[in-house]
Amino acid sequence: MTSLLLDFAVALAISSVTSLGGISGAFLILPFQISVLGLTGPAVTPTNHLYNVVATPAGILRFVREGRMLWPLAALIVAGTAPGVIAGSLIRIHLLPDPRHFKLFAGAVLILIGSRLLNRLLPRRAPPDAPADPSGQRIRVLRFDWQRLEYEFLGQRHGASVPALAAVTATIGVIGGAYGIGGAAIISPLLVALWRLPVHTIAAAALFGNLATSLVGVLFFACYGALTGIPDVTPDWPRGLAFGLGGLIGVYLGARVQRRVPARPIEAMLGLIVTGLGLSYAIGFLWR
Repeated sequence: MTSLLLDFAVALAISSVTSLGGISGAFLILPFQISVLGLTGPAVTPTNHLYNVVATPAGILRFVREGRMLWPLAALIVAGTAPGVIAGSLIRIHLLPDPRHFKLFAGAVLILIGSRLLNRLLPRRAPPDAPADPSGQRIRVLRFDWQRLEYEFLGQRHGASVPALAAVTATIGVIGGAYGIGGAAIISPLLVALWRLPVHTIAAAALFGNLATSLVGVLFFACYGALTGIPDVTPDWPRGLAFGLGGLIGVYLGARVQRRVPARPIEAMLGLIVTGLGLSYAIGFLWR
């Protein structure tokens, strides 16, 4: 019971902060399972997926109520990452029981994304951030077809290439499936860094993608373990639910206060988190 209460508290603390940037915090729950709790084996991945399934719905609903769910982007994320999460899950079980080399690659990608985000925060001639006004922050979709997604937010037009988004989300789905992170930890900073989409407009879609792909991951691992009899591939249900309940409260709190927080501090947080995660992967590979 004490261990489960610790799981709850850790997930609550992590998700309250990371959800500001549209990240559930699963990418930090995973190393907590491995490094602090001493858990190893493929089961940590579906346990992490279970955390996402339980943790994200309340925060998503909060964003929807505020009119800040960018549904076309959410659909693209789900369409790209859902198939990838199955491929990533199979890779995790059969090819990467000790995914050290894959972590080196993922670390390099994360460092690149994080450094790009942090570089955007350096002083330069640029318009200041739009004020975090609690009212009127609604998204209006202007165009969504096989070529472009464009929308208006706070009087400004933003957009991205649909084929490029599809390719990126499919790749991230494989990585998320292998590590049980849902993919938002990579998708959110990537959307900000590459396409300069406002963080206030992508958080809800990233969380929705996390929910959908993690649900696929939980079901896949549970069914695959039952059908094949391979041990240690089904979720640790009590631990995953304890993590998830803490995350449920934390993600809701983060979604509730996010609109009152300016974009630059959130982007700085994303950049530091992603860069730190990438460095931890790289250092872990080199020092092991």
